[in-house]
Order: sequence, then C-alpha cells, then structure tokens
Amino acid sequence: MDRRSFLIAGTGLAAAGLSAPALSQGADARTLRFVPQANLANFDPIWGTQYVVRNAAAMVWDTLYGVDAQLQPQRQMVESEEVSSDGLTWTFRLRSGLKFHDGAPVLAKDAVASLKRWAVRDPMGQMILAIQNELAAVDDRTFRWSLKAPYPKMLLALGKNNSPCSFIMPERIARTDPFQQITEYVGSGPFRFVRNEWVPGAKAVFEKFADYQPRSEPASWLAGGKRAMVERVEWVVMPDPATAAAALQNGEVDWWENPISDLMPLLRRNRNIQADVADPLGNIGTFRMNHLHAPFNDVRARKAVLMAIDQADVMRALAGDDESMWKRLPSFFTPGTPIYSEEGGDLLKGPRNYDAAKRLLAESGYKGEPVVMLVAQDQPITKAQGDVTAEAMRKIGMNVDYVATDWGTVGSRRAMKNPPSQGGWNIFFSWHAGADCINPAAYTAIRANGDGAWFGWPKSDEVEAKRDAWFAATTVEQEKAAMAALNKAAMDHVIFAPTGFFSFYTAWRRNVSGIVKGPLPFFWGVSKS
Repeated sequence: MDRRSFLIAGTGLAAAGLSAPALSQGADARTLRFVPQANLANFDPIWGTQYVVRNAAAMVWDTLYGVDAQLQPQRQMVESEEVSSDGLTWTFRLRSGLKFHDGAPVLAKDAVASLKRWAVRDPMGQMILAIQNELAAVDDRTFRWSLKAPYPKMLLALGKNNSPCSFIMPERIARTDPFQQITEYVGSGPFRFVRNEWVPGAKAVFEKFADYQPRSEPASWLAGGKRAMVERVEWVVMPDPATAAAALQNGEVDWWENPISDLMPLLRRNRNIQADVADPLGNIGTFRMNHLHAPFNDVRARKAVLMAIDQADVMRALAGDDESMWKRLPSFFTPGTPIYSEEGGDLLKGPRNYDAAKRLLAESGYKGEPVVMLVAQDQPITKAQGDVTAEAMRKIGMNVDYVATDWGTVGSRRAMKNPPSQGGWNIFFSWHAGADCINPAAYTAIRANGDGAWFGWPKSDEVEAKRDAWFAATTVEQEKAAMAALNKAAMDHVIFAPTGFFSFYTAWRRNVSGIVKGPLPFFWGVSKS
C-alpha cells in the first residue's frame, strides 16, 4: 500500500462522517486545541531560529514594534519614538501599564537588556551593533539607542516577524548569554506559558494573561490589538499526519497548522472542516550545508549539489502533484515580489546533469567520506526534502549518512561546529517563510559573515558587500540591481541550496473563527463556539 492510500485508509471513517463526539466543542469552547508543525523541544526564541519556537514565543512575549499584513512595522509596546535629524539617536518611550506575567512592570531596563541579547544573534541586530555608540535606559519608560551612522531600517529590525524576533523579557532573563538557553519563560504577551504542564514531545499549554493591555488598533499580523478570545490554548504534538487528521475530524483538536497535501482531499470532504492556504507568500525550501568542514568547505562540492538537486522531485514529495502549490526556484528570494531576481540561478534550471556534478565533486577532492545528513522525521517539510535529496546525492557518488531524528534534535545539533565525525553535521533541511525572503533586510539565511551567519556559517565578503549595497540603495531601480547582484553572488558562493518554492495548507473545524493567513499562526482574535 502506498503512502497516500495508507493515510486515506487510516482516516476514512472520520471523513465519511462516522466520527466520535466532538470533544473540543460545547462546554469546552474556552480551550483551543492546536496541532503545531513540530514538537516544542526548547523555548528560547533568541538562542535559535526554529519557527515552532517563534510561533509559541509570539504568544508569550511581546515586541516593541510588529509588522502588519503589509509588512510595515507598527508600534506595539512602544508609545512613541523620536529620531534625531542626523539619524544617529533613537529615543523610545514604552506604553504605560505594561506588565510581565509575574506581575512586575515592564521597564526600559528590560527592553535594553533584551535588545542587547537579541542583537548578538540577529542579522539586523548585528548591523546595529556594528554602528552602536550606546544603548541605555533614560528612565523607567524611556531608553535611547545612539549610533555612529544612521540606520533607517531600525523599526523594521525591531518589528520583523522572522526569527529571532526582538522579544522583550525581564532583565534578569535577558542577561542570559545569547549562546545559552534561557530556563525561565516570563513574558508580557497575551498568553502566559504554563510551564508545569509542558511535556516536550506531547503538549504545551498557554493561558490568557488577564492583565494584558492590547492596543486599540485592529489586529494585523504582529501589529494592533492582540485580543485573546479563548482562555486556554493547548498545543498537542502529533508527528503522525494520519493521527492528526483523525483527531481533527473527530473534534479532538480544533486546528492543524500544516496538514500534508495527500490528506487535503479527505479533509475537504468533511463538512465540519475548513481549509485554506496558510500564507499566500509561501515558503522556500532549504538544503543547508556546513561550510566549515569537508566536503562543503569547497564551493565545487556545493555547486555539485545545485547541479544534482531536481527541485520538481523535491516539491512533488513535499507539496504533492498540484503544481499550483509549488514551483521551481532558481533564486534565494520570494517569487512574484517587486524586486525578485533569478540572476545567477542557471545551475538550478533545466535537466539535471549528474555526470557534470560527479566531475565537479571529484575536482573538489571528495573521496567518499561519510556526509552526515540530519533529517527530522516528525516534520513533513524536512523529511520530504531529505528523502529526495539523499537519493540525488547518492547518484553523484556521495556517501550519505542519513540520520533520521526529530526536529528538536536537529535544532540543537545544527548549532554545533564540531566536525561531523564528532557529533557535528554536513547537511540539514529547513524552510524560510516567503515573508522573510522578499528582500535581504531580515533574511537571516542570506548572510555570509562567517561566525555571525546562520547555521552552516558561510563566509563571503562579496555576498556581504552586495547585501550592503541593497541597504544603501535609495531608489527602486537601485534596489533591483542590488538584489540581482546579491542573488548572483549568493549562487556563485552557494550560501545554501534552495529546493523550491511551496505553499502549504492549514485546516480547522468550522466552530473556530478568526484564523488569519500569514507566515505564522496568530492566536489572538481566534475564538470557538
């Protein structure tokens, strides 16, 4: 029995309407049960960049600014800001009455400590640190960031939705070394984390924070009033898609973040379920290579990968046969956006040339050493990429050591710089929301600044210079030219291998309302009847 038949057989009774009583309805309308994309194995949104951690963190911690559905930063925790005429001094004033979940007031010193920790790990934060004079509290509600050079994209840096977001924590927690995980989870957001009910691999619980003061503006992504409409949100971890599908159909859960494409026809036949594309801006699949160790410390080995990967094969495994849900992507950026470019992407176009890839791999000096490939089995997006590309790597003669593991373990192990033979890695898989990849501003994975870069630690002065040129652009034409040059430089250096562009679905029961399309699940404004 093939995968699709097995999944359909396993959930067919529920689809036919022979479901169990809806456990998540009626008197239980105050609790929303949600199946996340993966297990919440750790809960430090600054230490790592996993979307599952960011998604949970957005419930618990708030940010000074938040991007709206037009990708514009709007005030969130901030009441007002002032920038000096020379652009060198930013002064921020917090809203009054902000409280942490432990009852302590949110003070400027908390914001300062949080931003200092965040800036070490975030690409835009690193840019600000490079030109920083001082970041300091002025009084309990006011802090000032003085710079040596203007940084016009300051508000985007503080409000962007991609990881790591500049979440504000109590000073005592924010003083944690940014390369060590926090152990206390106190925020000021619309939900508080119920730590004593957290069972990694099974469940995470969030309760409405009664003292949260939402802004008066309508909610729009991370901006506006974040009004919690349910008393409790339970994340129920279900790595097996058939189990999650049955639970949604039976009413045991209310919302499934990312059902696999094979099950969508089945779910759509159930009159109690609604489904839609989760985010119109889609996602970019990522084959990430470790630039520190052989074989991928040689650009020829990385280019051999680009020549071997058939994006169509990867995307069909990941998103199904419906080609409206995926496309090939000879670029690092989000297609269909104003300054998108495919400059330099020729190696990802046309038929695959395995013989040429073999020759290039041999020129790199590769002699059959094991290539450690980390593949999270509990995350369909990463498993599909791993299964298909492992076969492609073997076709060009790579000795693939396929490490089947879980997403939480990948998140921890990918941070290790040890040689692969000593617990490190050569390859892992991820994806980037299209909203993060429209331009280089907040695009973590496009950096090539060595130790400061995202996992894999690519180093290329040319890529960094092209990125800087985009920041320096003053017209749309200059931005387009800079984007084209950056895409070519990143392809030439092979920062990573894009595996294609795809969308995925989200599905929920009809008694749930308020679900909004976007790059993450927004729990404020969501209610149950």
